[in-house]
Amino acid sequence: MSDPDILAARLCTLHLLCQILEKKQSFDLLLERDAAFRALPAKERGFTHMLTATVLRHIGQCDDLITKMQDKHGRPSQLKLQNILRMGLCQILYMNVPDHAAVSTSVDLCEASDLQRSKNFVNALLRRFLREKDILLSKQDEILLNIPAWLLQPLIQDWGLTQAAKIGASLLSEAPLDVTIKNPGMLEHWLKELDAQHLFHNTIRLKNPAAIPSLSGYHDGHWWVQDAAAALPVHLMGDVRNKLVFDLCAAPGGKTAQLAAKGAKVIALDRSAKRLSRLKENMERLSFSGTVQTMTADAAEWNPEELADAVLLDAPCSATGVIRRHPDILYLKSERDIDGLVRTQAHIFDHAATLLKPGGILIYCTCSILKSESEDQVETFLTNHPDFEHMPVTPEEVAGNESFINPAGDLRLFPYYLDSLGGLDGFFISRLRKK
Repeated sequence: MSDPDILAARLCTLHLLCQILEKKQSFDLLLERDAAFRALPAKERGFTHMLTATVLRHIGQCDDLITKMQDKHGRPSQLKLQNILRMGLCQILYMNVPDHAAVSTSVDLCEASDLQRSKNFVNALLRRFLREKDILLSKQDEILLNIPAWLLQPLIQDWGLTQAAKIGASLLSEAPLDVTIKNPGMLEHWLKELDAQHLFHNTIRLKNPAAIPSLSGYHDGHWWVQDAAAALPVHLMGDVRNKLVFDLCAAPGGKTAQLAAKGAKVIALDRSAKRLSRLKENMERLSFSGTVQTMTADAAEWNPEELADAVLLDAPCSATGVIRRHPDILYLKSERDIDGLVRTQAHIFDHAATLLKPGGILIYCTCSILKSESEDQVETFLTNHPDFEHMPVTPEEVAGNESFINPAGDLRLFPYYLDSLGGLDGFFISRLRKK
């Protein structure tokens, strides 16, 4: 291998995969903390991120191929060797890497990882795949293989087999990069400056994403990264100028920034001091630190000095709607996690009702595509809180996208919505009013 950076990038990918899959470490946290990743040149950091995410999206499919191509049934006993094979297969299948380079770099990776005895095995298996690729792939079901049972089963139960398959396929794709423009009057300028397309409101989608800090306007605080779906809850709050709004579970602060930009008096709450510190940094970059008050507190227990005009609860959830961005969720979550999150959501939701003035607006939202964390929570809440009522969303509030609105009048966004433009994060939003 002529370029040491190429080997370093693949070694870093291998390390990240082993940490995520064996030690159940978060992909995002690893990227923040991993010294080897930070030491890579920008191009190799991008490659490492892409290859790691691609493997995480297609582990089931890769493992099925590996099992079928071995002379003896079963998988390699070493996770490290299994991951080298997964990396090689994903480079061939999903990335712009020449076949010969995908094979040779995988062989070199064995040597650099104290797996010299496995070099011939890796070389033979990947070359066999190149010869038999079409036949092998024709016998695979990527949804059944790549979406784990803890997620696929409730998806089918909630939405039916056909729609669950559409959701599953969309979760295996790469997510686009959306940003929210701070000053809507500058929308046309930033569409041209960032080479973007307008989605709705002041959300734009970049056609050719690059490293975020390198983009024009980032350091000057003219915009922030926020998926189009995640930007909708604040738009449904109406005119919040000079109103007191509690943003519960606020970090990293995209919705907080929206509220501040709309002129609200915001108290941003989060139980994690570290996440709240990042929110403060974001508010400083956006010049909102003087108008946003932050508090480290548990949203299920916090009692303010005065009641709010509006409360935004983006509840902690499974994040199943954002698997495109965080594919490690497929391997870090479980059915037991969902059960615990549902209880936590209900607790915070009930407490949020006590923080609101009569006539005030409560927005409940999650980036989950499971009814237990979303539709079911609202139904239970309204049963237990007769002093609240639904405020159905109208098509005009979501730029005419009537398909976003479910029969109850809530927003139910699936990842395959706006598929021709790159899709959306899976999201649920309900607007309630205190009588």
